Amino acid sequence: MTTNPATSDDSICDHCGLPVPSGLYEPESEHQFCCNGCKTVFAILHGAGLENYYKIKSAVDANAQPASTTGSNYEELDDPAFQSTWVTQSEDGTAEVELLLEGMHCAACVWLIERLPRVASGVIESRANIRRRTVTVRYQPDSIKLSTIAQSLDKLGYAAHPARGKEARAIRVKEDRKFLIRVAVAGALAGNIMLLSIALYGGEFDGISESWRTTFRWYSTILGLIVLIWPGRIFFTGAIAALRTRTAHLDIPIALALFSAGIWGTLNTFRGIGEIYFDSVGVLVFLLLVGRWIQHRQQRAASDSVELMLTLTPSSATLIDGDGNTKRVPIETIEAGMSVRVAAGESFPADGIITEGSTTIDNALLTGESVPVTSTTGDQALAGATNLSSPVTVRVQAVGEHTRVGKLMELVARASEQKTHIVRMADRIAGYFVIIVIILALITFTAWTMIDSITIGIEHATALLIVTCPCALGLATPTAMSVALGRSARAGMLIKSAAVLELMAKPGTMLLDKTGTLTAGATEVVDSFGDQNLFKAAAAIEQSSNHPIARAIATAFGSDLPTATDIIQTTGQGITGTVNNQSITIGSVDFVLRSTKSEIPPELQPKLVRLLDRALTPILVHNSTNNSFALIGVGDQLRADTATSIKSLQKRGWNLEICSGDHPRIVESIASQVNIHTHQGGVTPEAKAQRIADLKAHNPDPLRPTVMVGDGVNDAAALASADVGIAVHGGAEASLQAADVYLIEPGVAPIVKLADLSRSTMSTIRLCLIFSLTYNTVVASLAMAGLISALIAAIIMPLSSLTVVALCTRAGKNITPTKSTSTPMESA
Repeated sequence: MTTNPATSDDSICDHCGLPVPSGLYEPESEHQFCCNGCKTVFAILHGAGLENYYKIKSAVDANAQPASTTGSNYEELDDPAFQSTWVTQSEDGTAEVELLLEGMHCAACVWLIERLPRVASGVIESRANIRRRTVTVRYQPDSIKLSTIAQSLDKLGYAAHPARGKEARAIRVKEDRKFLIRVAVAGALAGNIMLLSIALYGGEFDGISESWRTTFRWYSTILGLIVLIWPGRIFFTGAIAALRTRTAHLDIPIALALFSAGIWGTLNTFRGIGEIYFDSVGVLVFLLLVGRWIQHRQQRAASDSVELMLTLTPSSATLIDGDGNTKRVPIETIEAGMSVRVAAGESFPADGIITEGSTTIDNALLTGESVPVTSTTGDQALAGATNLSSPVTVRVQAVGEHTRVGKLMELVARASEQKTHIVRMADRIAGYFVIIVIILALITFTAWTMIDSITIGIEHATALLIVTCPCALGLATPTAMSVALGRSARAGMLIKSAAVLELMAKPGTMLLDKTGTLTAGATEVVDSFGDQNLFKAAAAIEQSSNHPIARAIATAFGSDLPTATDIIQTTGQGITGTVNNQSITIGSVDFVLRSTKSEIPPELQPKLVRLLDRALTPILVHNSTNNSFALIGVGDQLRADTATSIKSLQKRGWNLEICSGDHPRIVESIASQVNIHTHQGGVTPEAKAQRIADLKAHNPDPLRPTVMVGDGVNDAAALASADVGIAVHGGAEASLQAADVYLIEPGVAPIVKLADLSRSTMSTIRLCLIFSLTYNTVVASLAMAGLISALIAAIIMPLSSLTVVALCTRAGKNITPTKSTSTPMESA
């Protein structure tokens, strides 16, 4: 949807609140709209009595966004293959499906989507999840088709797509529910044991009959044993596994403390004397499980953000059968060897080879090249790339997780689980700590048994085991890393390995590629020479093309344009058309001169040389009627925030170099603009990798990393060789595979955020480790001295773990999420 930038002076859209373009302003109409999508949605809402949507939207102060309606018929959702894969059939005859929605961004959207039954007859229930941008719809398949439901959502402004990864989420939800039930049972039992304990403690002061005392003690014992056998079983399982593998694990002292308290408390119940400890056991198990749940949820954040990127590829395709007929089918039915038809403007649904037709392809998703690639029969097409100009037939080679996009997502998800040096160090500290605590517990038991009695010895040893549980120590590093990875993903930085956070915490040497990193990586008009009327004529013709150069020209000269007719585009070379009865040819210098059988005038020749010297692409415009020429220079400009970001990195202590394959004179010009003193141009891929190797070999401090930042295939070897490889937004697939970090946001600014996130994370980890070691040293001394009872130990120890988890949330708290990851389909 495109609109004229000119708007009426005081009219705003009655649906979204954006200004109404002057071309769509209707003076006689009561309501004004910025686009047809908003007009359609407005009519549907008022027709269904859903006007309260606007009140809720106003109350939540939602950002103005125009309604996006695609007009698709969604016939592929009715395909039996899609139904069997994505739709859950119930015994009562109803069906349920989960759909990913574009445009859901506020509470008003949730309210409206959940009123879907009022718009689509046959829909029973509609539940929206704003965090995942999904809706779960339960409906009567005999009364309404799924395609009709999707059309209804589309007309409301929410284009629908299958919610991929549903099976994995279902398994995770099942696991989460099982764990939450365990937490709930532990909490309920702990609460009841505490009530019984209050009665017993009160009886110690005010008196209690022996029969009630015995009854309460037995009830406490029964409930406490249930806590140990069911919710607390995971600690015993972990301890046994650690003993079998001869590994010092933090579950060992936990299990030992629980076992000691349980056995001693049960014996005291049978004996009718002494403390029974089950109030401590219940509270300890409950709070430990709560702490583990918090850690579990934090570790889920990064993988959720990675999963959202799977929506970059289309969910359906146009299949060509053996008779040459076409049919829109879900992507799940496509297999290697099949042929699909990809129309202009559509994304390629799978990796494959073009077997018919020629077109230009925008590979920004995987190659990041600002200029589209001209592709014809025999060339490769990648899933997620956009077909810009002409329909083509593609023979499928790989689909789904086997495509390059799928492999990248798998790589990111798998590598994000790797342990860093500091994680391994914390594990070793925790392991040593376990051994020390067990030795101290034996010393405490022996000493107090000799000083007082075996009962006191067991009590103080049990208190020591409980209060010095190394949970806080073991949780600190992985939890902080998990929080940081989740925040980095939401901020548009997909970090494949947590080791990056440790390496980037200290400034080192960073090599920067130029194209797409320091520059915009997008084509725009930088300079022009010639008659303004020719520029207008060129823009009038180019606005009919999807080619980035055409869009750049149309954008630069695109106001008050004349009408263009007889437009003919020659793929990869140029375009011709008629404007005001004059024949206009636009394209590369060679194409224009060859097509018009003319020569470039002498006055434009030095200007052409000047454009070439500035690494700009010359576009020649020719009017065949009067044989006049114009020259347009398009190219890749320095990003607006590059200089500021470079200065920020230098201020943080980073040594920056530019290492580019571009002409040395161009690199020197860019370097002078951003104040980088060390720069190299005309560098081969092998030379880039060698430069990285030389820097690493002569690096006096291994904790100060050598970092490579790039986006092209020629950067892949250097990215793989560096301590940290960073692939910028739109990078080539080879660079993404080799890199440790993929930046969704363009430019150098995200690298500043990455450096700040790393410093914040390591600072948080150090703080947590210091707190844990200090806490355990103090409480161990108090417990050995007999100054901490088992009950106090059971309360203090889980609170220390929760304190560490709370401290871990400091990691990267000042890193702001990027808009480009807020909605998956916007990224696409």
